[in-house]
Amino acid sequence: MANQLQLILGGARSGKSRTAEQRVADLGLKKIYLATATAGDGEMSERIKQHQADRDGHWQLLEEPLQLAQTLGQYSRADNCILVDCLTLWLSNCLHHNCWAEQQQALLDSIEQLPGAVVFVTNEVGQGIVPMGELTRQFVDEAGFLHQRLAAICDRVTMVIAGLPQELKGSMR
Repeated sequence: MANQLQLILGGARSGKSRTAEQRVADLGLKKIYLATATAGDGEMSERIKQHQADRDGHWQLLEEPLQLAQTLGQYSRADNCILVDCLTLWLSNCLHHNCWAEQQQALLDSIEQLPGAVVFVTNEVGQGIVPMGELTRQFVDEAGFLHQRLAAICDRVTMVIAGLPQELKGSMR
């Protein structure tokens, strides 16, 4: 199977992760879940536990909050699909650790050479008003730029709204 790259965007609780998980299952490949979240508080710990409970037991779980490109390179194979959930949490982690430019470039430089399929999940955060704080504006700007770059590279781009996938680019039959 050739390399397949998908980008799935949506707002909070839009159904984007569920859509991504179904897409991975439909490919019939070994399923790897690459989580970027870190549990900084009790509420986030509960969210992570709920995501884990929602998946069947046939997923290999990887957790990597910063070095996404390196982890994808290490685990991508022609017979697997890696679901990355989610890019905006990864962006936030990288901004916090002052490594965003380096980590973003590493991802963009490497993903087209990965042998396996990858489904990226991300939050669409740029459809609201311009945020007030400098860091929040930087986050929204960087997320928008990342999404544009990935949308140009990915074979399929989908926006999920209210649990309904809206195809923006390509399709995988």
